[in-house]
Amino acid sequence: MEVRFVQRGTEIDGKLREYMENKMSKMEKFFRKILNCQVVVSHHKGNFNVETTANANGVILRAEENATEPRKAFDQALKNLERRIKRYNSYLKDKGQFQDEENFSFSVEGTTETVDPSEPVIEKVKKVPVHPMDPVEAVMQMELVGHSFFMFQNAETGEINVVYKRKEKSYGLLEPIH
Repeated sequence: MEVRFVQRGTEIDGKLREYMENKMSKMEKFFRKILNCQVVVSHHKGNFNVETTANANGVILRAEENATEPRKAFDQALKNLERRIKRYNSYLKDKGQFQDEENFSFSVEGTTETVDPSEPVIEKVKKVPVHPMDPVEAVMQMELVGHSFFMFQNAETGEINVVYKRKEKSYGLLEPIH
């Protein structure tokens, strides 16, 4: 498994880099299909921000943490990433298999319906019109509606894209890969 490091506003010494690389390589014990990982370490206003990302066979799993020490931030982010990988692995094992009858029941006549509480629940489905526009106009529309993201049709490509607010007060653009 390849581990890539990105440094922003700070330097990672060899000892810390080796520690991070060893810990990231142990992630394969949770999920063998991790193709590569990335660790982004940045320093801003006295805090270290560590973002860990794992590409698990096309599924991107990410965790981010802040701390005054880069090693502490990394350990916390890695712990969160491990939890997400375990949850994803569990999801894949359970997908399409009805294993636990007590967590799910369904009655056609009655109103009895229970769902496994660890599964995410979609409480609302909203249909939105998607209009062709450029990403800058989409950011303006997002600001106008007061949301943290906005879906639109990219006027240049015809693809569905999403713009979103980032923590650094900047914006991001999500484009599909085919």
